[in-house]
Amino acid sequence: MASFTVAKRTTSPHEGQKPGTSGLRKKVTEFQKENYLHNFVQATFFALGEDKVKGKTIVVSGDGRYFSREAIQIIIKIAAANGVRRIWIGQNGLLSTPAVSAIIRNCVGQEGEKASGAFILTASHNPGGPHEDFGIKYNTENGGPALEGLTNKIYETTTTINEFYTADGLPDVDIAQIGTSSFTGPDGPFNVEVFDSADDYVKLMKSIFDFSAIKELLARPDFSFCFDGLHGVAGAYATKLFVQELSAKESSLCNCIPKEDFGGGHPDPNLTYAKELVLRMGLGKTGPPADPPEFGAAADGDADRNMILGKRFFVTPSDSVAIIAANAVDSIPYFRSGLKGVARSMPTSAALDVVANNLKLRFFEVIGFLLFLLSYTRVHVALQVPTGWKFFGNLMDAGMCSICGEESFGTGSDHIREKDGLWAVLAWLSILAYKNKDVPAGGKLVTVEDIVRQHWATYGRHFYTRYDYENVDANAAKKVMDHLVELQSSIPDLNKIVSGIRSDVAGIKEADEFEYKDPVDGSVASHQGIRFLFQDGSRLVFRLSGTGSVGATIRVYIEQYIQDKAKTGGDAQETLAPLVDVALKLCKMEEFTKRSSPTVIT
Repeated sequence: MASFTVAKRTTSPHEGQKPGTSGLRKKVTEFQKENYLHNFVQATFFALGEDKVKGKTIVVSGDGRYFSREAIQIIIKIAAANGVRRIWIGQNGLLSTPAVSAIIRNCVGQEGEKASGAFILTASHNPGGPHEDFGIKYNTENGGPALEGLTNKIYETTTTINEFYTADGLPDVDIAQIGTSSFTGPDGPFNVEVFDSADDYVKLMKSIFDFSAIKELLARPDFSFCFDGLHGVAGAYATKLFVQELSAKESSLCNCIPKEDFGGGHPDPNLTYAKELVLRMGLGKTGPPADPPEFGAAADGDADRNMILGKRFFVTPSDSVAIIAANAVDSIPYFRSGLKGVARSMPTSAALDVVANNLKLRFFEVIGFLLFLLSYTRVHVALQVPTGWKFFGNLMDAGMCSICGEESFGTGSDHIREKDGLWAVLAWLSILAYKNKDVPAGGKLVTVEDIVRQHWATYGRHFYTRYDYENVDANAAKKVMDHLVELQSSIPDLNKIVSGIRSDVAGIKEADEFEYKDPVDGSVASHQGIRFLFQDGSRLVFRLSGTGSVGATIRVYIEQYIQDKAKTGGDAQETLAPLVDVALKLCKMEEFTKRSSPTVIT
């Protein structure tokens, strides 16, 4: 058994190591700078404190993007030197972000140990490669992302750090082979355990969903299915989950071999970047195939995001979470006893609120924000939280929330403390299976489009779109946001500007900058987005995204609610055109950023 000693290495701070919405994301070349990663990992251990490090078990894995293999070896050595007892690693360093959360929450080792946290190596939906993005974040003992109290402490430590610990004499560990590598150090035994990436996650999914019902759906001759892994970590699960467990055809999977550079693509499951799936589902600009599949789905780089498509039909993420919530109790065994509550991020459309209202969920008003719990009395809207899945975790831990979602293609439930792309795909397959269980062979299949249109007929439709302006100059982005805050000082003056842009748009009744006070721990998150609320229920929201690695990303959210059944089937871009015109001229996007069009429209 190899042994190692602990060495202290002198270092100096690197600027800008403040975690964003979900961890620290920078270009690979930044992470490759001397001691850049070392500083962040050691700062995390310092911030956690010895009682949460020494003798503990942690998970270290990620989406397999470029630089992951080197990063894993660095973290192993620093963890060993800080007194960590054992490290769990998915084979080849691959674990989806949802799977990491599940492992922290559910897995018990041979000696009864449980993981106390994890370093997840991912930049999520951002590109990978030698000149692209890398990222690292720390998840805590509940399986969710570290809350701002800890991430702020990590950042503060990075600004003054002058040393880190590493294990001298500890060789690189073979993470391609399943098994345990054992070593000894000053604090005693130290083990690195490599295990199958998919086994535990698939077992969890089988405890949530009725796999036999989904299997029957996939076996129907009139039902076809396509899943696009975008060469992300979802590919490590797709074959076992869909082919081996659910008997889908191997040909139904595309881009399901994980690659360090995601095959040269952008692993973001939307209509812009999931080009192959979009074309295959009949939504491409070059002309649809003769007979697209009935159901299509994609996941992002670390498999926590998802996109749902029907034949020639796109399901918005806001509609998706609302439809899952509306059908969960009937379609998914995990929810048979009912929903504890539902929640959404503030920019997400209010479609989920209308479902909550219809399901007769009573509300708790906490510091001006409303949360639904199961009951049959007064009703209002679902709790709104800031963007970032960590804000849902507290609600779930307190037993207040079962299903939640973000408009940024994130959907999930309280089975873990991360959004879960493959869970969302299985949820939709479960709904389709339930809707078609009594449809005989040769009968009219209930399709994705049928389900969505019936949902609109029942609840009304929240027409919704998001404009993303990526890699904007940071100073220009600040000018946009400062200008919007200034406009909010006078609603009458603001409405004069709006009517001057479009006379067919309702007046603004309220404008604010969203602030959230957590109803569980009382923590406050400020500056979470600038909102303009119109008299007819329409909304404009502007916010800076915290998931980019360079520059700034400005996101503009436009929403209009229509209940008239004769109008719910209209084209979203046509319906929203007046509001889009107001939004872009109100914020002076082109004037400040010199951008005449968005990078992405969803």
